[in-house]
Amino acid sequence: MVIEFGTSRRLGVPAPEARLRFEAEPPKTGGGPGRRLLVVDGDPAFELSFWCGTCPLLFRRLETAREKLSLESVRDRLTGTLADPEEGGVLDAFGALLPEGEYLPMLLRVEPRLVVPGKAGDYFGGEQVDTWGVDQFWGLPEYPHTPYYRTFETEVDASAHLYEFVVPMVPPTWNERERVEEYAELMGRGGVPTAVAVSTLDVCEPAAGFGHDHYRHWGLTHFLLDGHHKLEAAAAAGRPVQLLSLLAPGEGLARPEDCARLPTLRARPRSDRTTMTA
Repeated sequence: MVIEFGTSRRLGVPAPEARLRFEAEPPKTGGGPGRRLLVVDGDPAFELSFWCGTCPLLFRRLETAREKLSLESVRDRLTGTLADPEEGGVLDAFGALLPEGEYLPMLLRVEPRLVVPGKAGDYFGGEQVDTWGVDQFWGLPEYPHTPYYRTFETEVDASAHLYEFVVPMVPPTWNERERVEEYAELMGRGGVPTAVAVSTLDVCEPAAGFGHDHYRHWGLTHFLLDGHHKLEAAAAAGRPVQLLSLLAPGEGLARPEDCARLPTLRARPRSDRTTMTA
């Protein structure tokens, strides 16, 4: 469910001062580009989809991903529901964690489902394998090295499907049990707290068919800045949570016109992919 899409906003601080930023590693020895990375407090936190767009969608947690980016200054304001992305200074507060650039604020209502890689509902072992097959070297599906939340999916067109993910900076097992229970109780009384994320859109399609269901995968990935306890509580209780997403259009593998379609696509009813048979 879409609550509101704001207008594009210029947010952030000079890149060297940002706590979170997107980077590309230097070219590899012998040629070829380095990895695309999400960096937190100077340390690589996630490896992202390879730049070519023909490799599988990816968010892979790295060993140095150990920090959340919650802000105590707006914690009370996020206990409830925001009516507007600009409300209470939340947008500017979290924008100051990010590198200077254009961001599209989105207020979304999500019902998260916790997924453990390799188990039921895992995108990487399911839909992705159906299209790309397993990794040609390892003979295994891609592995994100983190539990994550699936929240929404819908058809883009006959040859493309949108998948939405919420990715915690640290695993849910690191969460404080007492705070998770407090949010579960709040949600049980009808409360809908707000989480905050920086988001990217990747559009990936294999150059050749390795699986039996070839189409473009649109991956809308929300990296949690604040709300780790809220997402776990919502997933456990089957309750909704509000998500303030700051989409960084220039940091994903998508054209500007693809990003511009998100408000319409995200307002559609949820629909599963109708898998093509071999």
